[in-house]
Amino acid sequence: MMNVIEFFRNLPKKQCSSCGNVIQEQADCYSNLCDECNSPAR
Repeated sequence: MMNVIEFFRNLPKKQCSSCGNVIQEQADCYSNLCDECNSPAR
């Protein structure tokens, strides 16, 4: 059986669903878009 900490370490990096860039994850990061694609100026 896998240790819980190992499980979370082995998860793939989160990527933007629009452009594919890696998203800098934070504790409260629920978005699938990077900061550039999620900008209100777009």
